[in-house]
Amino acid sequence: MNIKWKNKTFITYGLILLSMVLSILFVQNNFYLYDKPIAEVIETTVTDEEETVDSLSNTDQVIDQTVIGEIKNGDHKGQRILMENQYSESGAADHEYQMGDKIFVSIQNDEGTHLTGNIEGAKRDTFIVVAAWLFIVTVLWVGKKSGLYSLISLVVNVLVLMLAMNYYTEGEDVNLFWICSGLVLFFTVFSLLLVSGNNKKTHAAILATVAGTFSSLLIAYAVIKLTAGEGLRYEEMAFITRNPQSVFLASLLVGSLGAAMDIAITITSSLYELTEKNQAIALKDLKTSGREIGKDIMGTMSNVLFFAYVSGSIPMILLYLKNGMAVNYTLSMNLSLELTRALVGSIGIVLTIPISIYTAIYFIRKGRVIK
Repeated sequence: MNIKWKNKTFITYGLILLSMVLSILFVQNNFYLYDKPIAEVIETTVTDEEETVDSLSNTDQVIDQTVIGEIKNGDHKGQRILMENQYSESGAADHEYQMGDKIFVSIQNDEGTHLTGNIEGAKRDTFIVVAAWLFIVTVLWVGKKSGLYSLISLVVNVLVLMLAMNYYTEGEDVNLFWICSGLVLFFTVFSLLLVSGNNKKTHAAILATVAGTFSSLLIAYAVIKLTAGEGLRYEEMAFITRNPQSVFLASLLVGSLGAAMDIAITITSSLYELTEKNQAIALKDLKTSGREIGKDIMGTMSNVLFFAYVSGSIPMILLYLKNGMAVNYTLSMNLSLELTRALVGSIGIVLTIPISIYTAIYFIRKGRVIK
């Protein structure tokens, strides 16, 4: 039996490795799938360098580069194309190209020995596939079967979310909040049932997750209504042509879900594990253990939410500060929504801890009565 298991594991890892190699080779040579011309950089030459200084004494180096590439698809396949590229050392909105890079191009002139054109952007699918495989292999290596179910859950949830967002953007008079409410229920039930199985522990975690998520949103909604949204800056939503408050509430709901789900399944699983180890353990002791577990994970999970939300605003904060904006204005413009999301998520974490404890204890007590 042990030999068969080892052979099965060896075959599984072999298939994963083979799939990884084949997929990487495929995206490195899939030029024929694109309608837009793709070129491989075969030569680069720096033609000019200039230091720039703005009114606030911010300096940068701007470099002009001549790029020669070989067309890899389309009617001009095999021909060389000459292009000009300008990039800066900061690299905020441009890119330095080197030999071997694959780039999308637009052909401007096809007369003469060299084609001429413009660079449209880099072809990055190879790097995306490599990063995706690193993630997949790591999850499978650490989680084994549960890791596989987690990946399936992630893929399905992403697809469902994309379909829901497409339905929202294409439809008229569609309320995003109610769409996201349905998504939260689906994500919770599907993910937990798939990863943890159909059992009482999972049922308790589902109820705790949903209760914690919607409770935190209810508190956030009440505070926003009572304060008339004072201090919330919706400028980043100026171009979506939809009610920004509805979109923000929907984002709060989805954003709180992940942390609440993690807390719920952690505490519920821990209490059920204690019960399995000691069938005679008192419910009072379970409650005490649940509180101690909650104390240990509450602070770290709140920090995770804070850093996850705030980290995305760091580039814009630096941009504002480097252009002479006041600190209070910079923070209010860039962090008001992110800090609110982190705060609401943290409230969800705190609420989910006691909800998970009492929900799990209820199911455990009910199971003991039935026995």
